[in-house]
Amino acid sequence: MHKHSTYFHSPLGIIKIEATSEKITSIRFLDSIPGHHIQETKLLNESIRQLLEYFNKARQNFSLPYETEGTEFQKQVWDRVAEIKYAGRATYKDIARAANSPNACRAVGNAVSANPLPIIIPCHRIIGSHGRLGGFSSGLWRKEWLLEHEQNNMNQHLSCSDTASYKK
Repeated sequence: MHKHSTYFHSPLGIIKIEATSEKITSIRFLDSIPGHHIQETKLLNESIRQLLEYFNKARQNFSLPYETEGTEFQKQVWDRVAEIKYAGRATYKDIARAANSPNACRAVGNAVSANPLPIIIPCHRIIGSHGRLGGFSSGLWRKEWLLEHEQNNMNQHLSCSDTASYKK
C-alpha cells in the first residue's frame, strides 16, 4: 500500500505526517525537513487542519481515521490512551489496569513510547504514579508543552478542577 507524507511547522517543531489514501499511519517530530517531495492529499490536508486547530486551542478531540501497526497489547494500550480526555491524566498503572494487565506498568511504558501517533493518541497525558512526568519519545520538553497547552486552554474555557479524567 502506497503511503503519502507531508510536513508542517508546529509550535513543537516540524511534524511529519504519513498516511495511506484512507488512514493516518504515523506522526513524527523532526529536526529538519528532508529533501523529499511533499504530497498533498485530502486526508493529509485535513490532518494538518485539525492539528493546527489543536495548537490554536480550537480543537480538543480529533476525528481522523487512523491505523496503527503493533502487537495486540500495544494496540490495546493505545486504545486506552486514546480514551483519556483533553487535559486529563492517567498513570501507567491506570492504563495497565484498563488493559487487564495490572502488573504490566513497564510494558505499558514500552507501548506508550512506541505510539506511532503522538497527540492524536495522547500519550503525553500518561504520567508516573507519583505525579512525575515520566518519559516521552518525542522529548520531555514537548510533553511538558502539550500538558501545559491543554491545561491553560481548560483554565481559559472551563471551570474544571478535576484533571484526572481517565475512564475505562
